[in-house]
Amino acid sequence: MIDIRPFASLGHANHGWLDARHHFSFANYYDPGRMGWGKIRVWNDDKIAGKSGFPPHPHRDMEIVTYVRTGAITHQDSMGNKGRTGAGDVQVMSAGTGVTHAEYNLEDEDTTLFQIWIETDRPGAAPSWGAMPFPREARDGAFQLLASGKEGDGALTINADARIMGATLKGGSEITLVADPARHLYLVPSAPVRINGVAAQARDGVAITGETSLVITGDEDAELVLVDAR
Repeated sequence: MIDIRPFASLGHANHGWLDARHHFSFANYYDPGRMGWGKIRVWNDDKIAGKSGFPPHPHRDMEIVTYVRTGAITHQDSMGNKGRTGAGDVQVMSAGTGVTHAEYNLEDEDTTLFQIWIETDRPGAAPSWGAMPFPREARDGAFQLLASGKEGDGALTINADARIMGATLKGGSEITLVADPARHLYLVPSAPVRINGVAAQARDGVAITGETSLVITGDEDAELVLVDAR
């Protein structure tokens, strides 16, 4: 099953400094048919104005992945971590028993990013944070693992049975990915693509389950972010 969730149908909240689109129910956006996808609970498509951001706020027992599309985000938390994550790079935070963090766009230009929440498999774990650079040229024409629940795989580690992957795809080319039909995959492309022949437009959500493989064809040059979860 491949279900297209058009960008225009997503939840929308514009706070001036923050222009947010919600793939799943979040904050004041509620749709009982879109409470998540498997263990994926939140996928927000955010544009954050320069010199603004999220003031300190708490989280617990959630795996939070931030994929920066353009610009940069600067993180600071109650564990003493601080770091700047730039375009194409990823940061992860396991909220565990509880953590307070702030996310600021200290740049002069807008920052765009995906923030993805995955339900934890280790409630009550110690909180943690990490970030890594992932040069886009390293994922040209193939999916690169960015974060997962498996330690030692060269990616960031989260406390969930999930994989977060990224790829860049040239127009007219294709990527093939083996899939487990029992799992829940969610894909967001930056430009029009076709997934097993099903067309998706820029920033649409593509909810996938029951498929054994995916053939993703680019109609234009596209950046792909995909989560594979239970």
